[in-house]
Amino acid sequence: MSEFTVGDADFLVDGRPVRLLSGALHYFRVHEGQWGHRLAMLRAMGLNCVETYVPWNLHEPAPGVFRDVDALGRFLDAAHAAGLWAIVRPGPYICAEWENGGLPHWVTAGLGARIRTRDERFLGPVERWFARLLPQIVDRQFDRGGPVVMAQVENEYGSYGSDLVYLRRLAELLRAGGVRVPLVTSDGPEDHMLTGGSLDGVLATVNFGAQAREAFGTLRRHRPSGPLMCMEFWCGWFDHWGGEHAVRDPLDAAEALREILGCGASVNLYMAHGGTSFAGWAGANRGGALHEGALEPDVTSYDYDAPVDEAGRPTEKFWRFREILAAYADGPLPEVPPAPASLGSPTTVDLTGWAPLSAVLDTLGGPETETPVPPTFEELDVDRGLVRYTVDVPGPRRPYPLTVRGLRDLAVVYVDGMRAGVVTGQEPELREPVAGPARVELWVESLGRVNYGPRTGEPKGITGGVLHERQYLHGVRARALRLDAFDAGVEGVPFGALPAGSAPGLYRGTVTVSAPGDARLELPGWTRGFAWLNGFNLGRYWSLGPQPTLYIPGPTLKRGRNEIWLLELDHAATTPTLTPPDTP
Repeated sequence: MSEFTVGDADFLVDGRPVRLLSGALHYFRVHEGQWGHRLAMLRAMGLNCVETYVPWNLHEPAPGVFRDVDALGRFLDAAHAAGLWAIVRPGPYICAEWENGGLPHWVTAGLGARIRTRDERFLGPVERWFARLLPQIVDRQFDRGGPVVMAQVENEYGSYGSDLVYLRRLAELLRAGGVRVPLVTSDGPEDHMLTGGSLDGVLATVNFGAQAREAFGTLRRHRPSGPLMCMEFWCGWFDHWGGEHAVRDPLDAAEALREILGCGASVNLYMAHGGTSFAGWAGANRGGALHEGALEPDVTSYDYDAPVDEAGRPTEKFWRFREILAAYADGPLPEVPPAPASLGSPTTVDLTGWAPLSAVLDTLGGPETETPVPPTFEELDVDRGLVRYTVDVPGPRRPYPLTVRGLRDLAVVYVDGMRAGVVTGQEPELREPVAGPARVELWVESLGRVNYGPRTGEPKGITGGVLHERQYLHGVRARALRLDAFDAGVEGVPFGALPAGSAPGLYRGTVTVSAPGDARLELPGWTRGFAWLNGFNLGRYWSLGPQPTLYIPGPTLKRGRNEIWLLELDHAATTPTLTPPDTP
């Protein structure tokens, strides 16, 4: 039986030293029909291993309700077929710029700082989740003829906490569930992170983007022996809505990779291929040095300026990495596979119908509740989507400022049916005062739960209350529209003619293509919302930038007529277009 083990200084396969040349590729950010191509791209770059996280919230949307957990197993089988080993990072927390760091909203609701600790209210659901997940890993371990050579305990825990009892419990859960491959932790190369996130008897690795010798020097102070590995070599970076597009010079990244390998270390490129955070699963960060500042939502694209771009094509970084990695290969590298088929030419979408947001909510939304103060998204069981809060301003009374206290993210405000403006967590006061009596509607959307730092797991929606001058307005009616409500289709929505102006609402249209392939959806003049193609949720668009288009995986298009839905939450135009995927 073949074994993958950890020696004093090397990883060992049947006693033979090996170097892991790995690349991160998240199966949940790539259409399954494109897994084979993307894995072949990793092999052609010179990698011998692929790494993936597992997002708990994607697979267990409600307690005990599991959705396509077998996807991990299918991906690992595809990796094996591509000739790659695999590193699995099952969490339960993954960060990954993913909604809530991969933790289900129903787990974090009400737990506050007790998440990611030994508290049984957190560990109980983790144990039940691992019992369902781990067979996907165990059955595909290296000693059973599968590709899995390593499993990670938690993720960058030293950046969050220091509960080593919790980490040890997770390691024990993995072992009790049948995981026999080496276990590993990964943390930043800083003393407080390594002391908070490492376990005796578990291989420690470090994450960084440059200065490999210094990073490994710090690791060696904590672990004098054992293999050196950079579990996350940040060869690119992610983007925030409203920020600058992040790029890293290919030559600079290549020299950093050369330094890592020159240290005799193994490496995992983060990301080798980033993909896309479809269906509104992109997370958010908090700004500031200690991650306590303004909300910074992550864009839909997870291109990451990776060597294999969002559409699966090699970049200059790919070719520079391939040249370096070729020196460590047992033989000639595989040929680079041809690019996937692309849409031939731009094609305009024909919009045929529209329904106002209220009608969409009436058809696909949950029940309306009335409570003294606004319920949070968690109390309404909303992971991704929006909530309409309605509250009455008594009268008669003169105009006073209206403030939404504890607002998470963003709200479009209507007073007596007229749009009155947009308020955010940073600017919670409506510009124009409101007189009474009046009816106020606040359409609040989640821009993604925090995925990193001490604010992970914080609730969404209106978490404080609605104030008129200094007075709370009580008796709040709330109704939620979850994004997954669209999974069953929109046939019940009462579509009518297109509006005369640029109104919010659900737009329906068709686009006809003669040769399906990868494409991009362009929405000039549209403000913010979500797009679906043939029922597949392409993710959030936002005119705020820097992402100007949405990537369309070729397998979601079909020859002939295709249906598009656009849930616009502010202002819309009427000329969406499908274009070839050449736009970065």
